Amino acid sequence: MYKPNIENEMIDGFFEALTMLETREEYYRFFEDICTIGELNAIAQRLEVAKMLDGEQTYTHIAEATGASTATISRVKKCLNYGSDGYKLVLERLNQKKDDHDQ
Repeated sequence: MYKPNIENEMIDGFFEALTMLETREEYYRFFEDICTIGELNAIAQRLEVAKMLDGEQTYTHIAEATGASTATISRVKKCLNYGSDGYKLVLERLNQKKDDHDQ
């Protein structure tokens, strides 16, 4: 069974709160309150970088398209290759949803 390095009672509570959100509007409302715009944009940017790396885009193209630094791109790449497979899990589900929608 997977044992996360970041697990603690506060993070468990945060994740439990996320499961209470039901709509995109609720997610926007919650994250607008809990994160700064910069924090939220940084998280969204990392996911976009992961998508582009998964699509085998070059660092140069990713940096130009997302505004991410090469350090951020490298960190995401490291997580994709050696992380806890969280990005891979989400990317697989996003790809499956896209495939289901395209059919």
